Amino acid sequence: MSLQTDTSGGGDGVTGGSDVLGETFYPLYDRLFSEDGEFVSDVETKLAQARMTDTVELYLSRALGIGFISGLALWLLGLLLGYGLFATGLIQVDEIIGFPVSSQAVLELIETLRVPALVFVTGLVFGSVGFGLGFGSLVAIPYSRASTRKREINMLLTDSVSFMYALSVGGLNQLEIIEAMAQADDTYGEVALEFQSIVKETEYFDIDYRTAIRKQALETPSDELSQFLTDMLSIVNSGGDMESFLEDKKEKHMRTAKQEQELTLETLELFGEMYMTLSLFPLLLIIIMVVMQMIPQAEVTDQMLYMTVYGLIPLIGVGFLVLVSTVKHDEPGDGYLSMGKTEQRIETQQDQGVLNLGLIEQFTGEYSVFDRIKNREGTYETKEVLRRPHVFFRDNPLFTLALTLPASLVIVSIAMVNGSAPTSWDQLLGNAVWGTFIYVYVPLYIMAIPLAIFREWNVRHRNAVVSQLSEDLRKLSSSNDTGLTLLESLKSVSETTSGKLANEFEMMHTKINYGTSLKQAFIEFNNKYHIPRLARTTRLITEAQEASNQISDVLRTAARTSENHDDIERERKSRTLMQVVIIIMTFMTVLAVIAILKTQFIDTMAGLESTGGDTGGGGGELAQADLSDNIQVDMLSVLFFHAVTMQAIISGMICGYIRDADLLSGLKYAIILATIALVGWTLVA
Repeated sequence: MSLQTDTSGGGDGVTGGSDVLGETFYPLYDRLFSEDGEFVSDVETKLAQARMTDTVELYLSRALGIGFISGLALWLLGLLLGYGLFATGLIQVDEIIGFPVSSQAVLELIETLRVPALVFVTGLVFGSVGFGLGFGSLVAIPYSRASTRKREINMLLTDSVSFMYALSVGGLNQLEIIEAMAQADDTYGEVALEFQSIVKETEYFDIDYRTAIRKQALETPSDELSQFLTDMLSIVNSGGDMESFLEDKKEKHMRTAKQEQELTLETLELFGEMYMTLSLFPLLLIIIMVVMQMIPQAEVTDQMLYMTVYGLIPLIGVGFLVLVSTVKHDEPGDGYLSMGKTEQRIETQQDQGVLNLGLIEQFTGEYSVFDRIKNREGTYETKEVLRRPHVFFRDNPLFTLALTLPASLVIVSIAMVNGSAPTSWDQLLGNAVWGTFIYVYVPLYIMAIPLAIFREWNVRHRNAVVSQLSEDLRKLSSSNDTGLTLLESLKSVSETTSGKLANEFEMMHTKINYGTSLKQAFIEFNNKYHIPRLARTTRLITEAQEASNQISDVLRTAARTSENHDDIERERKSRTLMQVVIIIMTFMTVLAVIAILKTQFIDTMAGLESTGGDTGGGGGELAQADLSDNIQVDMLSVLFFHAVTMQAIISGMICGYIRDADLLSGLKYAIILATIALVGWTLVA
């Protein structure tokens, strides 16, 4: 059989250029694996679910090749390591089998083979690990991609079913609904790709769409979508009412979405309680080690304290973020819509600015006149940015780092050069608050405050348009019910409603009156805010209005879907607020306990040491010296301050991620908590 395969799509770097490796190791694959084996069948299924174009034979052959190469490399490394450890005598091996040997010849043989055997075993262990890593990592790729696609499909399925139901209400038949769903890949992502497979099967392989639906139900990674396609196929085969079927499925998936949201929030509550416990563990460990350092016989080193503060605290924070990310996902999609392949000129004009000069970039280099136009356009856009920099940074918050990062580096460098900032650990011990302020708080404030401000402005500016989306969609539907066209309904709602969305309706109405198509006006409006939820509503309206101007039922469906999103969002905000409060209170507890430990225990013991000679009584003075000699007050003060600072920043980032599934959302919490830590420790120290 031929192992050549089309590697132009789906492989994403795993395929192209590696066919020689796969063909070389195909005989080994043929010897090790059976084509009817469960493992091969499972990998083949995952390759299809991950939309990777390799055949399972070629893919596993390539995995064996990569495993062999990595295993050989680590085997050689293991041999060198074993030789360096055992043959050179770095590690002495006086006893290898643990029981006496009576025969002198056997003993001499063991003595002769002892070191080579250890070297060989070391190489064998390293080689096995290398092969497992190489082979296993490549085999894990389709499993990981299939799991990612399954998650996104399940997240978008509720809105996808609502989209199909609205199109059905709008008068589209079964085939038109499937084709419209397949074309909505910019909105419905992986769900649309599943329907694209159905359409391509019918167009290019001369398969009827019933068979294509049945096949896709078997290949999709999502059990929920598989069940939906199976049920849809039964309706198609029996000639049932597709609209009623989609309505029932829409209601079912809306209920499922709320149940999954409830489960996610309950899991986050459990994680919040876990974090409260885990974040207190380093504090308890620090207290124990500080007390044990006072005991001369206790083997507690300063390195253990350093590892706890600079290793354990960040590790717990990062681990918790990873744990939360497994259950809390951001909304899939970037929120942008395209006009379609037939209107490329209009599509290229979306989202223009100094970072994207638009249509002219396609023609530069062909004629000099286009280069001059590009330069003039770039100059104009640059002037617009300089005229209103706050608007540019509102739309692109991360670009504030282009100014604030160099500024923070310059300030810290100047402080180091003129001697204002400590340049050694001993100097930092002598002035802990000022040194930490220069190296941590100054960059944090300079970079994080502008980024947090413009990021929050960006989010609020974009989300303001969806705050009344459900209500305005209801009003559009009512206006459309009275016989007004969609364009006239936009004008009517804009005149009777206030708010940003009403202003956008009025702007769309004006654009259309000046010659812009209704679809283009809606897509330009959507891309201005690029919110995934808004994009799905816009896609629904633009698809429905192409079939008819009377789409009141479609608008009601869109309003119902939007209201369901509002309910879920309100519940999420309410429940995650409690998690944020728990995390903030946990940080305040850590700060208070460490401050008390510093003022009431460490400083008191240091005072005993300094006044021990005046207390009288040789026995008491000796006991005080024994207890306090091992306490390094300056070092502990720095470690405590750094511990609460890191705890503040990490807790803030976790609060933002739990709240909005976005790390940048945690900047405002991190700034506030870090400021509380700075002010609190300044008073303490």
